[in-house]
Amino acid sequence: MLVACDLLLGELHKYLEVYLIDTKANWLRLRFAHVYKTSFENDKLQELQKWCNDIVAKYPSKVFESEGFTTFPEKSLVSILERDDLQMEEGRIWDHVIKWGIAQIPNLPSETKDWSRENCSTLKNTLQNCLPLIRYFQMSNEDIIDKVKPYKKILDKQLWEDILRKFLTPNRPITTTILPPRSPFSAVITKTQAAEISSWIDKKADPYTDVNNPYEFRLLLSGTRDGFTTDSFWNLCDKQEKLIIVMKVKDTDEIIGGYNPIGWDKSVNNWTNCDDTFIFSLKNGTIDESILSRIKDPQYAVGSYSDCGAQLGRGSDLFTGNNFDKEKKCYCNQTSYEKPIRNTRDWFSVSEYEVFQIYEKA
Repeated sequence: MLVACDLLLGELHKYLEVYLIDTKANWLRLRFAHVYKTSFENDKLQELQKWCNDIVAKYPSKVFESEGFTTFPEKSLVSILERDDLQMEEGRIWDHVIKWGIAQIPNLPSETKDWSRENCSTLKNTLQNCLPLIRYFQMSNEDIIDKVKPYKKILDKQLWEDILRKFLTPNRPITTTILPPRSPFSAVITKTQAAEISSWIDKKADPYTDVNNPYEFRLLLSGTRDGFTTDSFWNLCDKQEKLIIVMKVKDTDEIIGGYNPIGWDKSVNNWTNCDDTFIFSLKNGTIDESILSRIKDPQYAVGSYSDCGAQLGRGSDLFTGNNFDKEKKCYCNQTSYEKPIRNTRDWFSVSEYEVFQIYEKA
């Protein structure tokens, strides 16, 4: 692939990128740090860069805590820091940025108290493209004092004054632009996975990307926020249409879910016919290939029963019970849909689940 890039064989290297992502994902994950570094050393490997960034957004420690992190090119670090969906506390992000910057400067004294003005200036210049991307105003007071203050000399004077002013007198105006909090699109799926689901909804042969996905995903329910009970499900999702449910299986990190265009209706207390529902298992850090399973017995597409939560398929092709984060009250038994989405019929619990309502983007 790298040879193809060097020889400007555009179509070939794009084909090889897609081939690796689609068929050798597990191999890529086992060598993730090296793959990530290599992809950002070559501007032509756009697909591989995007694949890597999607994983980094949810599992940033795969890069930040990798053995070769400090040898990564600046471009790759900047691409991580630019993401609004990075799932890591800002204080920890700061630690890794400082670690990377220090590693770029040979013979820098190990103790900051021993740094000269020139040392501080060198580190500031080294991190000039990274420091503006830190969400300082989303850090805790403890992180500001314990982590940022020792390096205040590498920050612009006005920025440091505004940081102190914001935390000491939060209602007073400041001049520094405050970057928005890092707000992950989802705790379960990436934007690329959302685009894949959207492609299935529209039955697209050529899948959407996170750039041209025509649907907006609006979060109706989050298990960790709203609860994993049947009551929370019906309170927030009853009689809502065009719903996508996704969940992360505890201990295995499988990501499974389903699409229900007609929604669940608690008053029905029966099965509802639908031709367009489907269930799925998504390719992620542990699963090599996504599975799409469309309805084959439409009369049992959607189950609306008040004593359980989401149910798709008469045989409980996808089923959620009550308090299913603590107890194994979820089940997948392929009956009414084309394919099984798990390789076991064992009951399971989840670490998180979400329900989205989709809208066509304006």
